[in-house]
Amino acid sequence: MEGKMRGVTLFADWDPRPGFVLGPKDIEGKQTYLGSRVWRNPRIEIVEHKIPKPGPRDVLLEVKACGICGSDVHMAQADEEGYMWYPGLTGFPAILGHEVAGVVVEAGSEARDKATNKPFKGGERVCTEEMIWCGECKPCADGYPNHCERLDEIGINCDGGFAKYLVVPARTLWSLEPLADLYKGDELFVAGSLVEPTSVAYTAVIERGGGIRPGDKVVICGSGPVGMAACAIMKRQGASVVIISEPEPVRAQLGLEMGADYAINPIEENFVERVLELTDGMGADLYLEATGLPTVVYPAIEETIWLGRTLNATVVVLARADAKMPVTGEVLQVRRAGIVGSQGHSGHGTFSRVIESMADGMDMTRIVTKRISLDKVPENIVMLRDDRRESKITCVNFD
Repeated sequence: MEGKMRGVTLFADWDPRPGFVLGPKDIEGKQTYLGSRVWRNPRIEIVEHKIPKPGPRDVLLEVKACGICGSDVHMAQADEEGYMWYPGLTGFPAILGHEVAGVVVEAGSEARDKATNKPFKGGERVCTEEMIWCGECKPCADGYPNHCERLDEIGINCDGGFAKYLVVPARTLWSLEPLADLYKGDELFVAGSLVEPTSVAYTAVIERGGGIRPGDKVVICGSGPVGMAACAIMKRQGASVVIISEPEPVRAQLGLEMGADYAINPIEENFVERVLELTDGMGADLYLEATGLPTVVYPAIEETIWLGRTLNATVVVLARADAKMPVTGEVLQVRRAGIVGSQGHSGHGTFSRVIESMADGMDMTRIVTKRISLDKVPENIVMLRDDRRESKITCVNFD
């Protein structure tokens, strides 16, 4: 396919902070694994790009829905010195957008549909993983694709889904046909675009956090889209109490609608006292840090673990933050607690399980509060820096 397309593109200046030393996998002037230490003056523009061509094992998608993620917001947001907030792998310029669903329009000669194990015909309705893992390095061979040594991430260090067309490896695609009976027309693609953020939550609380047993208690800190997905997943797994900690009333209410039993406002209420009150003095079995404010949130979690009666609690650190988390080893030792980090969503059967959960009635489309056109993406990314009343904003018109 020939021609041009418009893409919501992020530009930034390569200007490492004084004293910062590039790592062995950083690429001078193009890519770093510590974006907040390198990229300065981020800015978003809608510019023309050539329609990409798929390689032998790639697929060209016509994008039908793409959600705005907090990562998009933080990549476009600068601190007081002009450096971007987002701390992770980044390479610019790049078209933003990684929560993608669409239709296959062209496929390489070796690209196969994992749903049928046959070559793509065109017209398949799919969503895609955001993480493009190589499948050949040691982490991939060991079964940890989220930690691939040659990792690329669509919309982060290579072009993403805020454009009409996108090329991805066929291995990252997942069929949306299991959802076709529940979602009609374009709503299928809106639902499909939510598989990626829901899989991030699933990886955090199930794969990395170890899941829970029915009757356990859970605290989710942060009612962004991933936090809301975690509420839904934990309730489906049998949590007796799911508490969402969120200061924005609209998001807190959505957290309740997605499965939380209680919502607490950590600014107006004492987090520790309320969690202990709602759990009969026990505290929680699992805590998810999904705020990106670990220096503020983790001490409160740690105090709750210390004062509660529950042993073996797990804290899952999910949100990205360029900050050192204050940890008291004695608390973890005495309370037999642990902390784990979670990155990504690939592998471990996560995407297929999330799709099947959605097909079984876990309706993630309830978190979509706004649908927009491509032209409105930049202003909505900027708006989300300061206004958290919207939950998931999804682009559905790419013309």
